Amino acid sequence: MKRIVFLLGAACALIAGGLIWFNSDTPGQPSTVVVYVSEDQVFSEPILMDFERDTGIRIKAVYDTEETKSTGAMNRLIAEKGNPQADVYWANEPIRAEVLKQKGISASYTSPNAKDIPPVFKDPEGFWTGFSARARVLVVNDSVENKPESILDYLDPRWKGRSVIANPLFGTTTSEIAALFTVWGDEKAKEFMAAMKANGVAISTSNGESTDFVASGKYDFSLVDTDDGVNRMKQGKPITMVYPGQGENGRGCFIVPNAVVLIAGAPHPKEARLLIDYLLTRETERKLAFADCAQIPLRPGVPSPAELKPLAEIKVMQVNYAEVAKKMVEIQPYLKSWLGI
Repeated sequence: MKRIVFLLGAACALIAGGLIWFNSDTPGQPSTVVVYVSEDQVFSEPILMDFERDTGIRIKAVYDTEETKSTGAMNRLIAEKGNPQADVYWANEPIRAEVLKQKGISASYTSPNAKDIPPVFKDPEGFWTGFSARARVLVVNDSVENKPESILDYLDPRWKGRSVIANPLFGTTTSEIAALFTVWGDEKAKEFMAAMKANGVAISTSNGESTDFVASGKYDFSLVDTDDGVNRMKQGKPITMVYPGQGENGRGCFIVPNAVVLIAGAPHPKEARLLIDYLLTRETERKLAFADCAQIPLRPGVPSPAELKPLAEIKVMQVNYAEVAKKMVEIQPYLKSWLGI
């Protein structure tokens, strides 16, 4: 019996020791901040390592995989609501940051570095703040004359069977479709989706695959993110990026900023705020602009590569990200039905 009690005690000690990795700092050791990350590791990790170098605060990062498509970290945060393990969530778009706010998982924090970020790209109550965005653009094969200029071109008979779009259940495609439901209303948005299917749109696994299909000439155009377009253009692929909805009557281009979130009950709140401040600097936006992810700075005057339009030169789709978040959850059954799932 004594041996059993001893073994149980040792097991409990090991479990507790595992939790210490996340929840407390060893006396005499550098302080720590735990961040869950949906932005691709190849782009986010260098920024986080720079923070660690510049501040001496250790980074403990948990990255989403490509397979979880930015939902893995969010679902983990929801599961841990009663016992938070993370301090900060670096989301690759604000929609899921809004979901966390609506579920009471995030905390309000207004960074002093957020003052010059346009109000549309931050929560008015401070539950998330945007930085470094992607734009949703049409990539078009260079061989195509009279290039499409609007997402409504998905419905034009001349493009029947010649367009492709990423699976609408995942990633930024889901976000944009949810945004269309909020700006058009459910009826018009469903009519658009039905007409797009009737016009023979192909479904790819990702924005990257869509871009490759267009570059190869398999399809004429697709709706993707600017990082996909810029990346292939730098490789010399024969594609052009078209910012949709820029005409006088156009709705504008859907913008998808990163979003940084303070977690309610964060184990390391001081360090969490310092990391948030760091991510919201002009220097972070500059680094992400010139990385392969080619993200658009939200502030004016931050240098960016020639392939990217400055935000000031883009007509932006006016959306309420909180409404988009609610709609994204609401339309999941419809999207599955649309896909025949």
